[in-house]
Amino acid sequence: MNLKKFSVLFKFCILLLLFSFCSGGEAIVKEIGTFPTIEGNNLNKVSKKVPDDFVERDLIIILAFQQWHQPLVDETIESLESNDLDERYNIIEVPTIGPFNKLGQMYLDGTMRAAIRDDFVRDRTITVYLNKEELRNALDIPNEETIYWFMVKKGSSSILLRGEGVISESEIEDLKDLP
Repeated sequence: MNLKKFSVLFKFCILLLLFSFCSGGEAIVKEIGTFPTIEGNNLNKVSKKVPDDFVERDLIIILAFQQWHQPLVDETIESLESNDLDERYNIIEVPTIGPFNKLGQMYLDGTMRAAIRDDFVRDRTITVYLNKEELRNALDIPNEETIYWFMVKKGSSSILLRGEGVISESEIEDLKDLP
């Protein structure tokens, strides 16, 4: 193959690559799943549907399954906020608890509310009582050994990024790189 043909082929491949990643100047981000609608109350006793009630910005949902996950949630939120991602995304934490009777729910919610005095943190903490296995199956979560986080596209239930455990620096960069 001569140099001229190679140059033309190379330019064609570059253009093809650009067109596959861009459309109208925006990167194409592929949906990797759908976040199911779940219902709960935030710690200020306001009923919320996740992700349906968070449509003004992209949403980062942090699911925790065990009480000992709280330090992992706190570290993840701290990393997101220290990178100013709270200015671009709604960030919520969702303690996920199995089915409980109303009295038990009131007791647990009251205990969490008493431990968290900050109204902003109470607003973004939405406790859900549901069949955890069904939720894990819907989100392809293998176990409850760590936290899982999901970035859901504004005004939809489309998951664009996801991860497990405390969010890493490279995952923070991935969130920053999204259009």
